[in-house]
Amino acid sequence: MYFHSLQFVFFLTVTFALYWSVHHHKWARLGVLMVASVIFYSMWTPWPLRLFIGATAINHLCIKGFRRSESPGVRKALLTVSIVSTLGVLVVFKYADLFRETAVALLGPLGVHVRTERFGLLLPVGLSFFTFQAISYVVDSYRGEIQKERTYFEHLLYLLFFPHLVAGPIVRASHLIERFDDTPSLTAQEGGQGLYRIAIGLAKKLVIADVLGSGLVDPVFASPEAYTSAECFIAAVAYSFELYFDFSAYSDIAIGTAALFGFKFEENFNRPYLATNLFDFWSRWHISLSHWLRDYLYRPLGGNRVSKPRALLNLMITMGLGGLWHGADWRFAIWGLAHGAMECIIRVWWWVTGKPPKEGPVARVRAGFGWAATFLVVVLTRIVFRAPNLGRAGEMYARLFEGSMGLANVSTLVWSVLAVAAVSHVTPLGLFHKAGDLFVKMPVPVRAVVLVLVGLGVRHLTSVETRPYVYFQF
Repeated sequence: MYFHSLQFVFFLTVTFALYWSVHHHKWARLGVLMVASVIFYSMWTPWPLRLFIGATAINHLCIKGFRRSESPGVRKALLTVSIVSTLGVLVVFKYADLFRETAVALLGPLGVHVRTERFGLLLPVGLSFFTFQAISYVVDSYRGEIQKERTYFEHLLYLLFFPHLVAGPIVRASHLIERFDDTPSLTAQEGGQGLYRIAIGLAKKLVIADVLGSGLVDPVFASPEAYTSAECFIAAVAYSFELYFDFSAYSDIAIGTAALFGFKFEENFNRPYLATNLFDFWSRWHISLSHWLRDYLYRPLGGNRVSKPRALLNLMITMGLGGLWHGADWRFAIWGLAHGAMECIIRVWWWVTGKPPKEGPVARVRAGFGWAATFLVVVLTRIVFRAPNLGRAGEMYARLFEGSMGLANVSTLVWSVLAVAAVSHVTPLGLFHKAGDLFVKMPVPVRAVVLVLVGLGVRHLTSVETRPYVYFQF
């Protein structure tokens, strides 16, 4: 069930009505959310729910164990069991064939027999997001950051809550499970803002992301040899915008949907293509993932509190594993390591010269150069991210640097959508907030008409087939 389907509109309407009809009773309202979440996920395939239920049971028992134990060794052992078992599920279902293929390639020439048949395990939708959120809850409980002990039911609902389960954002316990005890409330303004956020997400997905994907990105990446260098570059830029508007659309709808049930999710994007260096970019892009990697991987490795060489190694490990998290293909690790290597160069430069000043004309010039370099790096490295394999990525780079001109295959619609994407991305956030306030102040019937007109306009503007969200594959 996609967020941008009529099926979801009906599902959300029914769930909303049932939830608020029993919202004064904790277990009744949580029961509505649990049933809704199970139904939502089951619309793809129900069997992974058994995997999620089992993994959560192991984690819950480990949490109960180390909460009751006073032995540091026992507590660490239970924490290890929980993390290893949770990551084990991810490794088996997502990376088993990647490791098998790698072993065949490395050990086969040495005469070591390795299974050549694919395992063919079905990757459960949202497993990567489930895994990271599950680990964050266990670690936060171990650290004492979650004081109240929760029931297994609450623990499971925290992980399965339908707005964020499939493609994030990765929600911390303080923004969800710790709100389960509070009797929810929803003002007309909060409800209007939630609907506005959903409408923005639908427009991002259907008007911008899907049009760029089908109109230019897909055909160019499928056959780069059929296009000029200029067209390949525009396609790479278009893919960066497609990815942003597709994923931020999902986050917008998730945030807006959660708001309709009285929960506040943190923002997941902050105009990332205005970043002036890669550290700035990762503080703006997929913020919940960046914060997770920082808090549960980079800092436990020692962060930058260790020697400088070790700090650079920690950075490379974090970015490499963060890249591999995106998919069971070494090209994702290469993409992450490329970002990590360039971040290491930036950090060494800052160690030598000091961080650049933030004010003054020189700072503005440096920021301009930094923005151009950062955007170019993001666009060019995304070719590895988008290409179906490294061979096709190599073909794309070869074609890109041939220097052939001509843009005949870039349609007027694609140019128009690219312009809209770029302008909306640099538009001050205050204008979006003012538009949201204006939407909220409209009478309810007028708001309903506006939403219907937006839906009809989206349907009229997009002649392309509805596409899955890009991050569903991760």
